[in-house]
Amino acid sequence: MAAVSQSALHAATRWFDENFQTRGELGASVSVWQNGVEILSLSHGVRDRQGARPWERDTLVPVFSATKAPAAVCCLLALHEAGFPLDCPVAEAWPEFVGGGKSRMHFAHLLSHTSGLCALDEKAPIYNYDAVIQALEMQPPLWEPGTRQGYHARTFGFLMDEIVRRVTGADSLGQFFRDTFGDPMNLDFWIGLPEQQWPRVSPVHPGKISIASGDQPFLKAWNTSGTLTQRAFSSPFGLSSISEYNQSAFWSPGYASMGGVGSARGLGKFYAMLAQGGSWGGARLVPAAVLAQLQHTLSQEEDAVLLTPAAFAAGVMQDPLDPDPESGGGKLRRHFGPSLSAFGHPGAGGSLAFADPENGLAFAYVMNQMEAGPMPGAKVLGIVERLYA
Repeated sequence: MAAVSQSALHAATRWFDENFQTRGELGASVSVWQNGVEILSLSHGVRDRQGARPWERDTLVPVFSATKAPAAVCCLLALHEAGFPLDCPVAEAWPEFVGGGKSRMHFAHLLSHTSGLCALDEKAPIYNYDAVIQALEMQPPLWEPGTRQGYHARTFGFLMDEIVRRVTGADSLGQFFRDTFGDPMNLDFWIGLPEQQWPRVSPVHPGKISIASGDQPFLKAWNTSGTLTQRAFSSPFGLSSISEYNQSAFWSPGYASMGGVGSARGLGKFYAMLAQGGSWGGARLVPAAVLAQLQHTLSQEEDAVLLTPAAFAAGVMQDPLDPDPESGGGKLRRHFGPSLSAFGHPGAGGSLAFADPENGLAFAYVMNQMEAGPMPGAKVLGIVERLYA
């Protein structure tokens, strides 16, 4: 792909502007990079519904599950540097993990959401890290690892965090991220937000569920007691209301599944590094072997938690391919653009970030007006579509 055309950038900008006029946008930013250069930076709106505080380019906001991809890259880098292949048993690095019959569970099972650890039987509180880790150590898989895919909405981050701690000796995955990427790249993105950054954070505002969206299988299951979907999104328990996500008690611990806080530029710059071969400022930060793991599909099927087709490489999402032989191997959807090598991750409410190494592109969108559901909606997908038009 040649440089993104000015007409495509103008069309993307128009869609972004229209979001505030017709699609209920409140405050949002977009950051697009190509070949390591930011080619589009958009910011508009307000931080609160009263309009008292303007949204600015460097406004920070929780991005929920868009945190998972940076967390996964940290885990993959730690495993690579320690010489652990993805088909190695997790217990080789984490001996206590064998509880519940998990002695042969591999790192690849965790990273592809096929381990069967998406929900906990023990009622462990999310704010008690040690209790959650102990619950994961003793939890039997809900299915034979590798035989079924079910999105690990909350447990994923604790699994990544503990592996990084065990393998590297770091105090936390969030600290490893900061030391490895955040500070060297001067990223406006944290997994564990320091107190001096708190005043920059915009609150997020809950989305409204329309009659149409309420008919979606995911939202029905999410609102039905005892379903795997509801269990996955509430294990470990706690943080059940949007108001809790607007408090420093959520920003500070560094929940690696959903606790990342940053700007679109900060998240976009991280993906820009991945999109141009893992190097930044003349330094190699991510080796080629790890980049290959981010582009190699480990699992694709109807996800038992998301209740929609989903594809995962090692800790990152990909667009699922159409299984119909007559489709020619095309995508079922284009959340990450048309390239088959693109990867990234959405966040609850609508945030989205991805890398497209084939075209040297990186994209990030963050906002404070949430929408219902775990997948991105029209506000951001319209921008992506026009960027590639």
